[in-house]
Amino acid sequence: MSGRDQLEMLRVPAPAHPAGVSATDVRMDGVVIGELIALTDQGGTPLVLYPGSAALAARSTVDLHGGHIGRSVVLMFEAGDPRRPIVMGLLRGGESWSLAEAPENVEVDADGERMVVCAKERLVLRCGKASITLTRAGKVLIEGAYVLSRSSGVNRVKGGSVQLN
Repeated sequence: MSGRDQLEMLRVPAPAHPAGVSATDVRMDGVVIGELIALTDQGGTPLVLYPGSAALAARSTVDLHGGHIGRSVVLMFEAGDPRRPIVMGLLRGGESWSLAEAPENVEVDADGERMVVCAKERLVLRCGKASITLTRAGKVLIEGAYVLSRSSGVNRVKGGSVQLN
């Protein structure tokens, strides 16, 4: 029996739905394979597609990031409602990277007292027109429309050479 035949068996009669039975009239018990098509709300809400659906906002049990967009996801549905998908995980397969070509990730180590963020080439903190950039070569670039340095103790500027203006 095909997946389509199984979906037909799960259909529930719709109360006077003029266009016929829609995908939302199906109870979804079990796992469905879908696709992660986007992340919204600054990456907090995944948008998914699965056969017979439009793009739907989902919840997730796993951390998702931009590199996962376009990948197959394992979906289940809250109370069997096909309008309430939950991403249970990502499918592994031929689209995975070898260790040599895997995209570089930022490492974050936090223990409640300190946080260490590590990147291979460059780390940028940005807010509006202000940014702090740390490079692999040891450069620290501070840019902004207004930069202020204050200290209750000594405010020291040291360097091989110091240029003002």
